[in-house]
Amino acid sequence: MVDTCFLGRGFTTLVGLLLLPFGSLAASQIEDQAEQFFRSGHTNNWAVLVCTSRFWFNYRHVANTLSVYRSVKRLGIPDSHIVLMLADDMACNPRNPKPATVFSHKNMELNVYGDDVEVDYRSYEVTVENFLRVLTGRIPSSTPRSKRLLSDDRSNILIYMTGHGGNGFLKFQDSEEITNIELADAFEQMWQKRRYNELLFIIDTCQGASMYERFYSPNIMALASSQVGEDSLSHQPDPAIGVHLMDRYTFYVLEFLEEINPASQTNMNDLFQVCPKSLCVSTPGHRTDLFQRDPKNVLITDFFGSVRKVEITTETISLQPDSGIMESSYKKDLMDEELMEPLKYAEQLPVAQIIHQKPKLKDWHPPGGFILGLWALIIMVFFKTYGIKHMKFIF
Repeated sequence: MVDTCFLGRGFTTLVGLLLLPFGSLAASQIEDQAEQFFRSGHTNNWAVLVCTSRFWFNYRHVANTLSVYRSVKRLGIPDSHIVLMLADDMACNPRNPKPATVFSHKNMELNVYGDDVEVDYRSYEVTVENFLRVLTGRIPSSTPRSKRLLSDDRSNILIYMTGHGGNGFLKFQDSEEITNIELADAFEQMWQKRRYNELLFIIDTCQGASMYERFYSPNIMALASSQVGEDSLSHQPDPAIGVHLMDRYTFYVLEFLEEINPASQTNMNDLFQVCPKSLCVSTPGHRTDLFQRDPKNVLITDFFGSVRKVEITTETISLQPDSGIMESSYKKDLMDEELMEPLKYAEQLPVAQIIHQKPKLKDWHPPGGFILGLWALIIMVFFKTYGIKHMKFIF
């Protein structure tokens, strides 16, 4: 009898040891699936889009920014998560032959200004100070939500900048400039204050690569339209308005984004190849050494879109409510309605009186020019009767 019990326990232990690897394998698979499901680590997306140039001849910089604005909105980032900064209002410029429009292509088919553009910072509000305050969150308490970057440590942020720049700086309004050191320190403040999870920085300006040379904060990926010592060239000249409509690098980036939809699996490596030197004339650059993930595993929509992560299940979930709870709740609502006094609304306007009253007779006024014509007739009769020689008897 004892031997039988001993053998039974030994068999149970042996089975448990055999099943242990399978249990750990299943747990490992579940962990891998969970890690894949949350592989990007972000729950929300933000975009800060900045045009730093004024004056009509910089039309293309406004068109650049508005085109990126249109693309991120199309891919799902709402206006509440976009901070749009435009240094000049080209849509209302007196030189614009088509007021209230900004076009990014010479065929004039796509108005990127549109009917629902929400500009958060415009004209002289676009300064280096305001830009840095938006990034770091150091803004007055009276600032409205639309002018705030309310990101957190689960936010993926796209920062796009365009304008005139040089080796290590970008001009604002032709009156001040931001340096690559100031920008790097602002990103470090954002990281220390847990204001982003991952950050994508794109700049379209001359010698744009110099602006990301000083970055030192983690989880930043940067792209530029030109290397140090190179100019970033314009594109799409339009003789009708006398200026170029876009810059080359942004034009080909947006052409690439037009093929993207919220479910696209296109990755960042594809974005790096959109504008070779044969098209851009300048040499676009990118920096990924601070970024923890491999760019080929980073989807375009991780920054340009706002795709919510969902899990599809084939299991049937019952949504039948508890009848007892529903009945008691219904009886309680009925009792509350019986005890409540009927609502009465004050008659602020005597609607019935207004509808049934007789129309008021309009006061008669002489038609326009009647008085002037009457005086002219009197003067003509006077001169015809008395002439100019009798004027001295009147005055």
